Parts: sequence; structure tokens; C-alpha cells
Amino acid sequence: MTERPLRADARRNRERVLAAAQEAFAAEGISVPLDEIARRAGVGAGTVYRHFPTKEALFEAAILDQVEKITAHARELTEARDPGTVFFEFLEKLVLQGGVKRDLADALRTGRGEYPRTVSDDLKQALAILLSRAQQAGAVRPEISVEDLLTIIKGIFLAVHEAGADPGLRDRTFAVIADGLRRR
Repeated sequence: MTERPLRADARRNRERVLAAAQEAFAAEGISVPLDEIARRAGVGAGTVYRHFPTKEALFEAAILDQVEKITAHARELTEARDPGTVFFEFLEKLVLQGGVKRDLADALRTGRGEYPRTVSDDLKQALAILLSRAQQAGAVRPEISVEDLLTIIKGIFLAVHEAGADPGLRDRTFAVIADGLRRR
């Protein structure tokens, strides 16, 4: 059975809900109530539930959109200039986004050692390519795997969110991690 395309007004409402959810999740994490997202979107709670039957479904849609954008950016960089510079710039941007947007940090922190469905295989593959190119260029230690890298990123997100609002913590943490990833 194929799904019918949404009417224009329903599509606009869905986009408004998704945008409001991304904003709310980024600021407050997954704990934000659906009624608050509906209020921010300027729609009723029923509209939210029509498009997203659970808060988890809405969170997944919001984070999936963000991960797709991050993945597209990573793919653009795979053919870019110096692989080491590109790798560390991308990693720093990812850490910056995860330090500011709680939804990305929450998505990477969920699960017991398994990455949630929202963190797509595409992102993992794009990170693996950036990592491999940086390793081949001699910029990153050869024993680091993409799984190691994802664990490190999750750790940075956790450290930044648990420590509070120290604005320099993310930068200091990233500097230490980047130094540890560099080939000796």
C-alpha cells in the first residue's frame, strides 16, 4: 500500500512541527513535552500526534534530518583539500554542534553500546572515509577505528553537558582529544 502525498497545508504543518521540535530538542534535549513543541509550532497537539505518534518518533525524525545534513557535509569534504585538516575541522564542527544542540548529544548517548537508528550507517561510513584519508595522510593515529571515534565523540558530548555551562570546556576538551588522535 502506497502512502498518499500530504496536502500542502498538512505538509506545511509537518514542517513547522519538525522545525519547532528541532529547536526545542536542540535547546532542552528529548525531555521537552510534545505540548510545548505544538505551542512553538503554532498547531494543536492533535496535529503533532497525527504526524508523529510518539515523542520518540518526532525526536527520531528531527535528529535524522540533522544527521543527514551532517553526513552530506562529511561527504562534500571527502574530496577536499588536506585530509588531516579536513578531518579535524569536521570533527570540531561536530563537537561544536553536539555541545550546543542537546538532541545530537542525546542521540549519540542513547542505547547500550549500540548506536540508535537515527545515527545512520551513512554518517558512520562518511566518518570512516574522513578518518581513513586522515590516517593515510599521516595526520591521525592508525589504530583508531570509526567505532573508537564515535565513542570519543559521545564522551565529549557527555563531558560538556554534565559539566555545566563553562564556555571554554568544549574547546579545551576538543584540544586534548585532537592532540590524542594525532599521529605521534
